[in-house]
Parts: sequence; structure tokens; C-alpha cells
Amino acid sequence: MGATTSLASRQLSVTPGQAVEATVLVRNNGTLVDQFTLDIVGDSREWTEVTPRVMNLMPGQDGQATVRFAPPRDSSVPAGQVPFGVRVLSREDPPNSSVAEGSVDVEPFMDLQLELSPKTSRCRTKAVHEVVVENSGNYPIPVEVVTNDPEEQLKLSLDHSSLTVQPGTSAFLKLRAKPYDRFLRGADKRLPFGVTAIAPDQPPVNMDGTVVQQQMLPKWLLPAAAAVLAAAVVLAVLWFTLVKPTVQTAAREAGKTAAEEAQAELKDKADLAERRAVAAEEKANAAQKKVDDMAAKEGAGGGGGVGGRGATTDEKGVDISTGSAVDFRITTSADAQSDPAEFESFKVPAGAIPPNKTLVLTDIILQNPRGDSGTLAIKRGDEVLYATGLQNFRDMDFHFLEPWTFSPDQPLTVEVSCQLPGAPEPATGKCTPAVSFSGRLSGPAPS
Repeated sequence: MGATTSLASRQLSVTPGQAVEATVLVRNNGTLVDQFTLDIVGDSREWTEVTPRVMNLMPGQDGQATVRFAPPRDSSVPAGQVPFGVRVLSREDPPNSSVAEGSVDVEPFMDLQLELSPKTSRCRTKAVHEVVVENSGNYPIPVEVVTNDPEEQLKLSLDHSSLTVQPGTSAFLKLRAKPYDRFLRGADKRLPFGVTAIAPDQPPVNMDGTVVQQQMLPKWLLPAAAAVLAAAVVLAVLWFTLVKPTVQTAAREAGKTAAEEAQAELKDKADLAERRAVAAEEKANAAQKKVDDMAAKEGAGGGGGVGGRGATTDEKGVDISTGSAVDFRITTSADAQSDPAEFESFKVPAGAIPPNKTLVLTDIILQNPRGDSGTLAIKRGDEVLYATGLQNFRDMDFHFLEPWTFSPDQPLTVEVSCQLPGAPEPATGKCTPAVSFSGRLSGPAPS
């Protein structure tokens, strides 16, 4: 009873972006006219179709269907053997439905791309570029990244040169370019260089860049120095030709008048001058004593340094200027949502922050290595401190002049709303951004 199913070929091979077909034979072993429904089971069902999907067979009659395998040419389908099954469901006798099994070999293909950001940089002593190696193929690719300086005017260095790039991912390398020679003045110099990605069984991928080297002295310095020098010359001329003679004449006249008046009154005011001198000496001694007392007091107080300013406290009186260093990472795994207003919340790893400690954050690093799409938010309790689109960054760091503080009743959480472009409805897949935090723990020790 039921159906008998067989495949004309159980081992198939297909190149991504192309298609291969197989024939399925179905026999009605029952005694009634039956309707059979055909579908595909296994990992290949997303890119496999069977025609026709439904067939009606008389008792003992054979039917034939075509299975077409067409994997896309992208990194979503990895290279290798992919098992599949053609399932035939009987409407009249469901328990006696059958499955014909086989496998299709997805052949590997390579698509290696290289990017340089920025392609042109400007510097006086050193420039920094980012090299992006992207694998759009369907299997891991070992890559050797090398630099070349055709004019031998730059010292080029990569943070690492040998790496393996997984399918559908990108690797990011820091490239530092330092000119061998420097110059104080002169026109900008354009120093070309190149970056090459070398992978087995593929032509090298090249990318050219340029470092524009600028003079060491700022361009505004010489005009400003000339203006200052000209002003100094004008002031000197005015002083020696106008101001100084006038001042000297006035000083001589004033001195002569004062001498005459002093001589006339010298005898009458001798005693008064002596008393004033004594009083002035007493005031000078008192002032000196006051200065000595202030100096001694400052020395005893530690010079008015940091210790004299007092501690920095939050609104609950916890000293946030001291404490032990802490760093931790919140890794997310958010399901894709069709509604961008739906968020999943992720907490600080257990044990990272004692329950009665105040967290003082000074640095955060945002990472989105797979280039997911959606929204990421950092919250303190119910308050959103920072929100950004996942597509805005791959790696991004922040350093705070004024740190973020989190008291024990204001937990730190990371929320993610994940949207994957092109995903079916309902959306499937996950977003995996991560946030690294570092700072201090303040407050009393755990009891």
C-alpha cells in the first residue's frame, strides 16, 4: 500500500549560482486512486524545488517529478555535502508515505575583497589606515596581507599579516605608515603605497593608498611671527622717538621739583620721616611673619594637592574617585524581530559586580563584527544613556571625561532590537553585537 519512491541519481554536484536537476519516480502501490504531495526535507530545502508538487496516480501507475537544486552564490550556503530527502505523502494512506534520500555536493567558490580606509591620509609624522579583508565566498580562506612601498619613503607595519577569514565575515587590520624623512617647510609630499591580499588558488587582490606628508611647522606660524616682529619694531621706534624723550623730560622736571620741596621741608619733617620709617619696618616685619605662617600651614597641609580637595561623591555619598579596577563584557544573542520596537535585554555577567558596589564606567567598546542591523541601547535602570544603530559601526570606543555611575539599585543592561535585512516573515536569525566595559568599583566591601 502507499507509495514507492526512488531517485534516478542519489549523488549530485552543483556550483553555487547554477542549478542541477534530479528525477524522482513515484509508484502508487495501493488499490485506490491516490493523490501524492511531494516536498523536500533537509538543509537544502531553502534553495530546492520539486515539480510538480502534487500528482494523482491510478493504482499501479508510475509518476515522475523533477527536483531542481539552485544554491545562491553567496556565503549563506557553505561548501560540502548537503544531505536531502524527497518526501512523498499519500492522501489515502498517510502512514505508508515514503522518503527518497540523497546528497548534493555544493562546490566551493572564492570571493575575496580588499578595502582601505582612508585611501588618502594627511600627517606630519605618522598616519593610520584600516585594512578590511572580506570573504564573500562559501569556505574559510587563509590570507596573507603584505604591504609595498614603491618609492621606499614609508615605514609600513601591520598589527598582523596572516589570518583566516571565515565565509561571510570581514577581518580588520591596522596599518601604520611613517615617513622616513621629515621637513620643516615646503609643499606637501604625496607618498604612494600598496596593500595586497594573497590567498591560495586566486590572483592577488591589490589596493593602493597615499600618505600626504605635511611640513613640520604649522603654516600659520611664519606669518604670525612676522606680524609679531613688525609690531615689535613699530613699538621700539615709537619708544625711542616719542615716548622715551617725553618720559625723561617729565622725570627730570618732577625730580627737580621734588628735590626743592624736600629740601625746603627737610628740617620740619625729619622726625615725621623717621617715625614713618619705623612704622614701615614694623609693617614689613608683620607681613613677613604672616607669609611665613601661611607657608608653614601650606607645608603641613600637603601643599593643597588632591588630598586637600576632598573626595568626589555621588548623590548617595559614595566616593567614586577611588576604588578597584573592573572590566567585563556583555555578549548579546538577540532573535531577529520584524517590529523594531521589540528589544531583548542582556545583563551584566554574574559575579562581575558585587551587590553593594557602585559601578563607575570610564570606557566602553562597541563591537558588531558581523555587521548586523538593528538598534543597541545602554540603560541605567529604566534610563537610556546611549542608543545607536548596529549598522553604524563595526568597532567603536568611547572614553568619558565625566564617568557614568551605576548605584546598586540602578542596574546596567544592554538592550538589542535585531532586524536582519532580507529575512522572511516572521524574521529568523540572531544579532550578536557585544559591549566591553571598564572602570572602577566604589563603595563598602561586601558584608
